[in-house]
Amino acid sequence: MEKLLNQQEIDDMVRAARPGSVADAPTGPVVQTWDIRQAGQIGSEQLRAINQLHEVFARNLTTAIGGYLRIVFDCSLVSAEHLTFREFLDRLPERTYLASCDLAPVGATAVLQLDLAIAFPIIDVMLGGEGKSGDITRDVTEIEEQVLEGIVRIMCRELQTAWMAIALEFTFSARQQLLQTQRLMPPEEKCLCLSFEIKMSETRGTLNLAIPAVVSNALLRKISADFTYQRRRSPAGARQQIQRKLLRCFFPVELSMSDLQVPLQNLTELVPGTLLAFAKNADAPAVMLVGDVPLCSATPVRVGGHRAARVLVLDAPLPAAGEL
Repeated sequence: MEKLLNQQEIDDMVRAARPGSVADAPTGPVVQTWDIRQAGQIGSEQLRAINQLHEVFARNLTTAIGGYLRIVFDCSLVSAEHLTFREFLDRLPERTYLASCDLAPVGATAVLQLDLAIAFPIIDVMLGGEGKSGDITRDVTEIEEQVLEGIVRIMCRELQTAWMAIALEFTFSARQQLLQTQRLMPPEEKCLCLSFEIKMSETRGTLNLAIPAVVSNALLRKISADFTYQRRRSPAGARQQIQRKLLRCFFPVELSMSDLQVPLQNLTELVPGTLLAFAKNADAPAVMLVGDVPLCSATPVRVGGHRAARVLVLDAPLPAAGEL
């Protein structure tokens, strides 16, 4: 026999099925899975500094290769991220130009990849052509490798300039095949992977770099140290620093009585020892001026061998310690 639900039971089931209902709310701590491969990822501050560094590299490469080939050549940074060497290789096309670069003095190797859609036009220009893409279905010949080697050396030179903060030398080593490249680093080794877009007249392609983590971490530490030194302080920290400096500053202070008037004759008859009387009560307080700004009412007193002022009434409340 089927059970018949009353209206109250139906309403309870509808409320429980709605998204965000009390029944769906977690009763304990929210647990999220963590991928250990995400350890050592580039922080946002470091990523910003790395992007700025390699945007300069891209502009310098645009000028260097554009002037060398005497054509319109444009290079721009697309991305910078940490990947394993396996992930870097998985993103590469089957037919491409690969080269290894020796990194001194650390004894490591970087991998440079250039799309054939850009490699063939560069070769065509260097051989006197107009920069046509040619047959991308074939591989680069040995003669074409030697022609392209000069461009790769320019890239290494500009990379060395960009990484001069850690005195790293980039030197072209050799053209590599995809299977040979897989033996240059362990598959799971973390790398700083940089991707650039290159545009030449009617064609475009990518330039990719994989730099071992042992080298990129040294750059990140250098960037972090420089960034910590140059980091702008927060508004609260800046105010506290200004306050500490102001508390050590000296300001001119004057204890005086305003609105004092004497006849000119009394002033013309002044001689040493003359007693000049003022039309003020002897008990009337004086005004303390700090930088010509009235601060308080005070009376002159003596503390040991020094003149002093006893504060009577503040003309305006002083700011608190954190309000300067």
